[in-house]
Amino acid sequence: MMLDIEMIRDFYASYADRVDKARTVLQHPLMYVEKVLYSHLYNFDQLKPFKRGEEYVDFRPDRVAMQDATAQMALLQFMNAGKSKVAVPTSVHCDHLIRADVGATQDLSAARITNKEVYDFLASAAHKYHIGFWAPGAGIIHQVVLENYAFPGGMMLGTDSHTPNAGGLGMVAIGVGGADAVDVLTGQPWELRMPRLIGVHLTGRLSGWASPKDVILKILGILTVKGGTNAILEYFGEGVNTLSTTGKATICNMGAELGATCSIFPFDENADEYLFQTGRCDLSELARQNAMELCADKEVVEHPEKWYDQVLEIDLNQIEPYLNGPFTPDAATPISQMKVKGPVNGYPMKVEVGLVGSCTNSSYQDLARAASVARQAVEKNIPVKAQLIINPGSEQIRCTAERDGLLEDFRKIGAVIMTNACGPCIGQWKRHTDDPVRKNTIVTSFNRNFRRRADQNPNTFAFIGSPEMTIALSIAGRLDFNPMTDTLRDKDGNNVKLDEPNGPNFPSRGFITKLHPEEKGLQVLEEENLFNPPSKSGEDVEVVISPSSQRLQKLEPFAPWDGKDYGNMPLLIKTKGKCTTDHISMAGPWLKYRGHLENISKNLLMGAVNAFNGESNQVKDQMDGQYKEVSAAALDYKREGLDSIVVAEDNYGEGSSREHAAMEPRYLNVKVILAKSFARIHETNLKKQGMLALTFVDKNDYDKVMEDDRISVEGLKSFAPGHQLMVTLKHKNGSEESFPVEHTYNETQIRWFKAGSALNDAKFKEQQKPM
Repeated sequence: MMLDIEMIRDFYASYADRVDKARTVLQHPLMYVEKVLYSHLYNFDQLKPFKRGEEYVDFRPDRVAMQDATAQMALLQFMNAGKSKVAVPTSVHCDHLIRADVGATQDLSAARITNKEVYDFLASAAHKYHIGFWAPGAGIIHQVVLENYAFPGGMMLGTDSHTPNAGGLGMVAIGVGGADAVDVLTGQPWELRMPRLIGVHLTGRLSGWASPKDVILKILGILTVKGGTNAILEYFGEGVNTLSTTGKATICNMGAELGATCSIFPFDENADEYLFQTGRCDLSELARQNAMELCADKEVVEHPEKWYDQVLEIDLNQIEPYLNGPFTPDAATPISQMKVKGPVNGYPMKVEVGLVGSCTNSSYQDLARAASVARQAVEKNIPVKAQLIINPGSEQIRCTAERDGLLEDFRKIGAVIMTNACGPCIGQWKRHTDDPVRKNTIVTSFNRNFRRRADQNPNTFAFIGSPEMTIALSIAGRLDFNPMTDTLRDKDGNNVKLDEPNGPNFPSRGFITKLHPEEKGLQVLEEENLFNPPSKSGEDVEVVISPSSQRLQKLEPFAPWDGKDYGNMPLLIKTKGKCTTDHISMAGPWLKYRGHLENISKNLLMGAVNAFNGESNQVKDQMDGQYKEVSAAALDYKREGLDSIVVAEDNYGEGSSREHAAMEPRYLNVKVILAKSFARIHETNLKKQGMLALTFVDKNDYDKVMEDDRISVEGLKSFAPGHQLMVTLKHKNGSEESFPVEHTYNETQIRWFKAGSALNDAKFKEQQKPM
């Protein structure tokens, strides 16, 4: 059984013709990503050149994928749209809510009990609205998508910021908030500003300890977490063909840390082999027939500087292992420099825990290369210094790795095998520690390392590396261990050196999904109740939400704009430094409230640093002058009928696609976020929920905002694209200061603002249609 095959056949039937028409209209050779974008225009008859970085464009994606933490709010919004079924193939994946505690068997059983209400809601909604449902234990969304849904040339939205993982198989796959997903689920156009295009020219070949993970870790050091904002990274060059599909997926996955819209690799023999190995021979044949249009045109590859907005040159021969961190994924350090950099910066040099897995690095090849290092600790009699935790990417990966002895290699050196789920990567780690605030170091193969993210300890220094480097550093117990040059002491006191890691791209005996007896395919996962395909009919299914539930809550529409300027708003918080979606709406123990807006709003901005006192979750409430939690102050203002405002620094909302970071302030009457700059997904999420996302014209005006200010935003009655608004600060001493602010709203987005949300606007338009 192959999923979505009829939709994919229909897609390829017109794909080459659409690309050819786009080439004719644009009148220049096409980059691969242009082929995919232009072939997915919502109204293809209106094909024309769009200015990159400026014009907004309506697209028609092929499918939507949602993980359980974000699917709750997305489906709650979809239910308000009044549709009987989704307009495009869609799937829900239960991977975020499973706690990593003692091991896979116990943790999965506990999750099924603890989260039963949410899983039942998601399963019933999936059944009713014709959505594929992947149950807890089936795997991590992005690995499952790569194995089953991704296809070259396609376009997908996912309610998770690491959706671009599917770019490893040649797909434009973009992380969005739930409201964006609902646009596609209801058959509406999905809007995106036409991205800038960054070409990454790969030459050479990786060798030794270097891995695909190190490629993106190096690029992060070059571009930083803001360098890819409103851009797509397209990889090309002879080096591309030397990378496995799952290696390319890792690179695309972490493109999200650059702020990139997505990343993409062309279709090649490795991608063709991956389709074959994962049981999609029909898709493989279709892709081969269209291979000429599943890559950049020859002229682009020969003269990339003429066509891309920016070109990076990366020589894979020169790549060495990297460790990125702590606290930000773009703090890139080659392992050869850690001996000097670590002590100078006060890093705790003892590695206490190594964690392998997450959606970034949990493929068969990842586990095989990591296991080849783990095996050496046993064979060479080397004591392992750190705790080890392993999260396989899917049940297919786990089952195959178990059969091939890879998981046993990890167990022999003391590793705990966790569920096929995100676990520690998104804060679902019940860490067993002697002190939850002690300064310490961990090394992971994850994609993010924000402060408090993995274990809620603000003093955990988290470093990102490849799976094989994570194992090596865990064996050594030192952050500055360089396996290319350093030796370790075995149990007899001898100096021994680790050999270079090795591992096949694919299992020699093929993938399986059931161990005893050996079986493969989706039918097995259906029999094991790990996968339920979209139902043929769901009209009679009732999606039940208890009015007393603490986990799920029906959504009430946000109120439309009242037609007035926002005046005399108290400052809720002026944040200092990095303020990611983890700071705005923490994960970890708060994940259980992702379907209950009122309850999860209690974590609003609790991780953000108050610029006036340097503390987190302690802000001055202008109603009583007391310092209290951010959400408590916001609720006080809401009770008094006051709007409030948040002021922030650069790249506000970096990180996850979680739209809760936009819905929570909206729910608590925060009407404006005024920042030096925004991360792409979060800015869109704010717009979708009817909020004002404004930026300083002069970033130095940030310094003018005082703790007791009352703030007004003026000019909303003439709110229009490209027109500045005015902010006035009324200080406690009675003086006032005013300055202009900018926005990126277009006419459609201004309609969302006036309607109170994008969903309100869509419902209004639906009501206006003639019967």
